[in-house]
Amino acid sequence: MEGLQITWFLLVGILVTGYAILDGFDLGVGFWHLFARKKGERKAFIHSIEPFWDGNEVWLLTAGGALFAAFPPVYATVFSGFYLAMMLVLLGLIFRAVAIEYHGKVEHPAWTRAWDVAFALGSILPSILYGVAIGNVLRGLELNPLGDYTGGFLALLNPFSILCGLVGLSMFAHHGALYLAMKLDGDISGEARAWAAKTWYVFLALLMVAVTMSLRSGYIRAWDALPAKHFLPMALILLALVTHSTARFLSRINKAKGAFVASSLTIAFVMLAVATAVFPNMVPCTNEPAWSLTVFNASSSKRTLFAMLIIALVGMPIVLGYTWFIHHVFRDKVKVQED
Repeated sequence: MEGLQITWFLLVGILVTGYAILDGFDLGVGFWHLFARKKGERKAFIHSIEPFWDGNEVWLLTAGGALFAAFPPVYATVFSGFYLAMMLVLLGLIFRAVAIEYHGKVEHPAWTRAWDVAFALGSILPSILYGVAIGNVLRGLELNPLGDYTGGFLALLNPFSILCGLVGLSMFAHHGALYLAMKLDGDISGEARAWAAKTWYVFLALLMVAVTMSLRSGYIRAWDALPAKHFLPMALILLALVTHSTARFLSRINKAKGAFVASSLTIAFVMLAVATAVFPNMVPCTNEPAWSLTVFNASSSKRTLFAMLIIALVGMPIVLGYTWFIHHVFRDKVKVQED
C-alpha cells in the first residue's frame, strides 16, 4: 500500500511539474506581451503559443483530477481553502483564453489594446497565485481535526507565500523570454534574450531568499526515514542552480533551444525540491502537526490506487506522445510581420 501511495504522490508531482514547464512558457509570454512595442510583435507572441496553450492547460486539469481520485481529503482541503484564489486563477485563465481568440477579430486600437491587457493580466495573475499556493503548502495551513482549512483568504497572503508568488512570476517570465528567443525571428528574438538575462538575476535572487527563509523557518519537513532531513531538497536546489546557470550561458552564446531546455530542467528541479521538502505531508498543519494530511493518511483505497495506476500507465504515454507531436509539427520559428 505504501508503494502505491508514494507512486501516486510522484505521479501528481509529475503532472504539476509538467504543467509548470509547459504552461509556464505560455504564462511567461503573456507577461512579456506588455513590453512588446509593435503590433506585429504582439501578434507574433500570441501566434507562438496558439497551437499549444490549450493542450498545456490539460496538464493542470489532469493533476487536479488525479489529486481528487488519489488523495480526496487533500483535494477537498486545498480546493475549499484556496477557493477564492482558485476562482481568481480561473478568471485569469478565462481572460487569457478569450484574449487569444478575440485579439485579432476587430481592427481597432481600443479593442486590440483591451485584449492585450487582458492577455497579460490573465497570465500574470495565475503565475503569482500558483507560487502563493505552493508557498502556503510549504508553510502549512491551519486545519481542524477533520482536515478543513480554518483560516481566511487574507491569511494565505502572508510574506512567505507572497515571496513564493514572486518567485513563480519571475521563473515563468524567464522561461517565457527564453521561449520567445527560441521561437521568434528578427530583432525581437535578441530583445527576448535581453529580457531573459534581466529576469535570470531576479529569479535567482528571489529563489535564494525563499530557500533561506524556508530553512530558517523550518518549512522543510522531510521524511524522518531520510538519512538527512535537508539533504535531498537542498541537492535538488543545487541542481536547479546548475541548470539555471547553464541556461544563462547557453542564452549568451545564442543557443536558444538548449537554454530553454535548461530552463525547463530548472523548473523541474525546483518543483521536485518542494515535493521532497514537504513529503510525506501534502498539507502540513501548523496548529497541530498530527492533523496534517499526508500521503499515508489521506489516500484512496488500495484498489482505487491500483486501478488508476493502470489507467495512468496507458494514458501518460499517449499524452506525452501528443505533446511531442504537436511541438514537432509547429517547431518552426514564427515570423514577425512589420506594422
